[in-house]
Amino acid sequence: MRKNHRKRIFLKSFYITVAASLAVIIALVITWSQLVTPPQQREFIAAQPIDPNRPVVDDEGFLIVHRPDEEEGEDDDEYSWPVHTAPAWATDRRPYFWTFLIIGLNEGINANTVMVASYCGISREAYLISIPRDVPVHPTRNGRKLSSSYMIGARSGGAAGGVAQVQRDVQTVIGFVPDFYVLIDYDAFFTIIDAVGGIEIYVPQRMRYDDPYQNLFIDLHPGLQHMDSQAALHFSRFRQANRNSGYPGLPGGDLGRVRNQQAVIEAVIARLLRPENLNPVRINHFVNIFNDSVHTNISFTEALFFATELNHVRRADGITDALTTYTFDGPTGTVNGQSYVFLMPATVLELLNRTVNPFDRNFTAEDLRIVRQ
Repeated sequence: MRKNHRKRIFLKSFYITVAASLAVIIALVITWSQLVTPPQQREFIAAQPIDPNRPVVDDEGFLIVHRPDEEEGEDDDEYSWPVHTAPAWATDRRPYFWTFLIIGLNEGINANTVMVASYCGISREAYLISIPRDVPVHPTRNGRKLSSSYMIGARSGGAAGGVAQVQRDVQTVIGFVPDFYVLIDYDAFFTIIDAVGGIEIYVPQRMRYDDPYQNLFIDLHPGLQHMDSQAALHFSRFRQANRNSGYPGLPGGDLGRVRNQQAVIEAVIARLLRPENLNPVRINHFVNIFNDSVHTNISFTEALFFATELNHVRRADGITDALTTYTFDGPTGTVNGQSYVFLMPATVLELLNRTVNPFDRNFTAEDLRIVRQ
């Protein structure tokens, strides 16, 4: 009798424990599903002045931004961006389609990496396009390059002003401002590589470069390497070797570095897609690292949504679980001692409309403001 009583107590406790556990699990699932919802579709975002209270447009249609540190009497304004309004047709968005502007800073100043990405929640296809840092974005101001955009905007408005200037200059290339921006400080962001246990990268050649002024010492050997955050950062930054060192620079120079940066991003995503990283606890951990190391307009709940979508990302060919990466490319040239990459509108339009265009209608050459050679 006593034994049956103990058995009933045990079973009752067991059922209560199981029921309580299921209730907690169900509550967590419901809470998670409520948090992880698709972000709202956004209308066309036109680039805005850094200081909307004092916009001044010159005769050529360029906004003039006054530097805060200019001395009285000096004509040292910065002509920052061509006025560019939304095309009249840019109203109908592709459903469940989001675009991203990714800006990677070197030493917190220069935009060494500028990328535009897209993700379609219906087809589960993701694309990433790199825009070379040497693309000219201003035709009359000594051929200003995209790499200087962030620094110029940050003079007047800090990080927000820097992002706004990059948005304006990228808009001249692709015709629109992406929904979300992600401003990355390389030194901070690359800590996520350590969080996932490092990445596998194939190094195509010996990479050797020393710059004591930047406290930068790159020494990578060719072959498949397991990299921590520092090695991956060095791999992403390498472009040329020291003169008379006997070591070669990257074929293609800055375009070669762009390809290496894309390889790092693909390797990080591949690591994140491992089953052990696709659980709510790990995803939340990565989202926290992301929020600590970047400046972005992606909210926490939006970041959770995109993080959970990672396991759906696939190439357009449906074979490899990863991003499909491209680069806006064009002929290189030198003007007044400065090297540039000159984009070809026809090439940009074909890739733009096939991959990251968030609208139901294709862009045309009239919608872009690409600076020609």
